[in-house]
Amino acid sequence: MNSIKYSVVTFGCRVNQADSLQVEEQLLAAGAVPSATDSADVVVVNTCSVTATADQGARQTIRRIARQNPAAQIVVTGCYATRDPGQLANLPGVVSVISNQKKESVVPAVLWHARGPIAREESATQVTTAVRFAGGEGACGSRIEPGLAGRTAFTLRIQTGCDEPCAYCIIPTTRGSGRSRSVDEVLTEVKRVVRAGFKEIALTGVHLGSYGRDLRGPEPLSLTVLLRRLDAEGGDVRYRISSLEPMDCTPAIVDLVTTSGRFAAHFHLPLQHASDVVLQSMRRPYTLDGYRRLVDAIRDRMPHSTIGSDIIVGFPGETDLDADLLVGYLEESPLTYLHVFPYSDRPGTLATTLPDKVPGVVVRERAERVRLVGSRLAGRFKQNQVGTIHRALTIEDGSLTVTDNYLKVRIPTGKKKRNEWVDVKITGGGETMTGELVSNEE
Repeated sequence: MNSIKYSVVTFGCRVNQADSLQVEEQLLAAGAVPSATDSADVVVVNTCSVTATADQGARQTIRRIARQNPAAQIVVTGCYATRDPGQLANLPGVVSVISNQKKESVVPAVLWHARGPIAREESATQVTTAVRFAGGEGACGSRIEPGLAGRTAFTLRIQTGCDEPCAYCIIPTTRGSGRSRSVDEVLTEVKRVVRAGFKEIALTGVHLGSYGRDLRGPEPLSLTVLLRRLDAEGGDVRYRISSLEPMDCTPAIVDLVTTSGRFAAHFHLPLQHASDVVLQSMRRPYTLDGYRRLVDAIRDRMPHSTIGSDIIVGFPGETDLDADLLVGYLEESPLTYLHVFPYSDRPGTLATTLPDKVPGVVVRERAERVRLVGSRLAGRFKQNQVGTIHRALTIEDGSLTVTDNYLKVRIPTGKKKRNEWVDVKITGGGETMTGELVSNEE
């Protein structure tokens, strides 16, 4: 029987990226081969539903796949598939819609729809093998290596779900309550990934900072406890901490990242807004002053660190004054990049019931204004990094690197291959920066 050709299309956050990596591992272990969407037998679309734009992007992609590859069997999963499965099930080419709570069914569904009922027993056997060798039971010997799904760093989900009551967010509904992987399970997975050759691991979760709160043990568990265990493990690996809520970025975590040498100089700390009135309406449990003191302290301790943030514009009740407060703070902040989200109603959230909705044209204008600020912040930071030296990991064909502080720097071609450590001196700014290898690494 010919091998199944598959493609995985991923939308949204790093948690989705981690889930898609696991799907790819299991498919490879089952003997499937990766393919472009226009020639694949089965396409897995892992959706996001954080905004209406994310929903629209998923629908457009599914329609495009069905148009370009009418024979493709499309399996849809992720947060949109959890929130509104019926809407996705009616799209062309879609043969299965699988919620986040049943994501372990994605690979069986792929094999089932690709091979049909005649091969059901064979598919079931291969799925069992695939899960055993790709993270399910011991996770040794699976077919992963740097470059899987085009990624040199490995994205490791250590937690999922969220119990925070943010007024605008549907994710607690689509992901459920917070659930953490055990420390031993995380350490085992890290060792497996390092043995496979990965040199950078991005630790991610839906509410990463809540890691361990749901686990029971002889001693209290927390993200700090896990990070210290990882720090003590040794090995040729760097850890990058994904998005942390401001109230979860404790002095202990900042101190560890600053002093360890094993964690990337990179913080992503969602602010969402700079107006305390709007933050309270959003049900965010901090103030601008608290956020300001946190990021200023990080900048003082780590002058070259990257500090990114998420911003929501046009939240119900946001006034012109609120919008001006936001822009005013961002302009003088130490932030180095922004992810800007125009507010959109998510059915089932508290924000949909709030009065004083901001007109769409005003939301778009405010979003563009904040994006321009973000571009200036990024440009300023990049320019300030010219002349500095950073440890970086080569990606793609080896001519592009990602520094510890999350800058992409182009180096001379032909010098290195993918997934090598190098020391890079930054020589020029721009969207993709330029650099040269420090002599002792050549």
